[in-house]
Amino acid sequence: MQLQHVNVKLLVQNPDEARLEPLIPVFHGWIENRAEEDELLIDVADYTHVPAGPGVVLIGHEGNYSVDDTGSRLGVRYNRKAILDGSNQDRLAQATRSALTACRRLEAEPRLGGKFRFNGQDIEIFINDRLVAPNNAATRQAFDGDFHLFSQKLFMGKEYSISYAADPRSLFTAFVKAPRPFSVSELLEALS
Repeated sequence: MQLQHVNVKLLVQNPDEARLEPLIPVFHGWIENRAEEDELLIDVADYTHVPAGPGVVLIGHEGNYSVDDTGSRLGVRYNRKAILDGSNQDRLAQATRSALTACRRLEAEPRLGGKFRFNGQDIEIFINDRLVAPNNAATRQAFDGDFHLFSQKLFMGKEYSISYAADPRSLFTAFVKAPRPFSVSELLEALS
C-alpha cells in the first residue's frame, strides 16, 4: 500500500513562550520571498482564536505549513496535499524534511525572538487519507515496518519508540519519540 498525504508535526520545546500572532507576518514574508522554491505558497489563514486548533496556516498548492496546537500540543506541521511519486520512505522523508526546514526557518527568524525552538525528540506522523489508511490495527500492521525503517534512519540508528493513536475516529497517527533531543540540523542531516 502507498502512503499519500503525509503530515509531520514537530513539537515546540517551549510552548508557553511561543505566541502565534507574530507568525502571520513571518508567513506572509515566506510567500513574498518565495521561501519554498519548489512549492507554490498562496495565503495565510489565522485560526489563533480556536483553542487547541490549527493555529496559523500557510496555505500552499502542494502542501500547507502551520504552527498547530491540535490536541494542545504546539508544533510545526507540514501537510502534504499533492500526490507524490516514489516509495513510502520517499514520501515520509519529503514531509519530514519540509517540516524540519520550516522549523529551521522559524528558529532563525529574528521577529520571533528565539521563542520557537523544537524539542527534536517528539514527532507525530499523520496520514490524512482515511480511505487508504483508516486508523485501525490492520493499517498499523501494514505500515509499522515503514515507520520503523524511517525512524531508524531519522534518528541515525539511535533508540526510539513508536506508538499509535487508538481512537478509530482520528487520523492514522504514529507518535515517534527518542529518549534524547536531536537538533533540527542533525535530523535534516540524517535525511540527506
